[in-house]
Amino acid sequence: MSDSTREESGLAQDPAPETGRAVQIALVDDDRNILTTVSIALQAEGFATRLYSDGETALKALLDNPPDLAVFDIKMPNMDGMELLRRLRAQSALPVIFLTSKDDERDEEAGLELGADDYIAKPFSLRLLIARIRAILRRAEPLRDGAGPSGSTEPAQASITRGRLFMDPARHQVTWDGLPVSLTVTEFLILEALAVRPGVIKSRNQLMDAAYPDDVFVDDRTVDSHIKRMRRKFRMVDPQFAAIDTLYGAGYSFNDG
Repeated sequence: MSDSTREESGLAQDPAPETGRAVQIALVDDDRNILTTVSIALQAEGFATRLYSDGETALKALLDNPPDLAVFDIKMPNMDGMELLRRLRAQSALPVIFLTSKDDERDEEAGLELGADDYIAKPFSLRLLIARIRAILRRAEPLRDGAGPSGSTEPAQASITRGRLFMDPARHQVTWDGLPVSLTVTEFLILEALAVRPGVIKSRNQLMDAAYPDDVFVDDRTVDSHIKRMRRKFRMVDPQFAAIDTLYGAGYSFNDG
């Protein structure tokens, strides 16, 4: 860590550059060695980092002063990563990558169901983590106000109306029958890919291409989990929601009828 690093209540935060604003990445892990190693790697890539060693401290800070993206470990004492993600998702759509044990698929599934945008199994390569972070930031950039990581601004995107569904990509807003539905960045982009062409079946690979760049690998289970979670969110405002159709073996489509 640099001498300028500041630590407060489990938090270590590097100051933003004098000109412009560095993209802020929050790291939450009770392993100080991992926090230090990942932070140094991210700083070398031009990111500013905030480090938290416990979930309670992290939750308050992420809600009071949201970063651009957060990376959570699942296995932590007191408030673990799952509980932290659950509480965060109740109030925020902040992009989140979570870290899970390599041999525990239940953690991966549970994290995606709670609203994580992606997951990486431990042990992981820093190169892969940085690639995933950049991928999610690219997807989230048009949804943030002002300049993105590159300093460029995205043009406003046209809203989408399909039957009872309304989507405003520029503001990351979704409503069903006029009622708001809170979606993560990944969920929003998958739904957008389906809603742009109602009735057209999109394969899992096509939906992965819409939500993830080619240099980031995700499997079919990830897309299925995002679809399942989206359906659940829409059914919270409309128990009869059935606009996302499944064609087994082929993919998904949006039905605006």
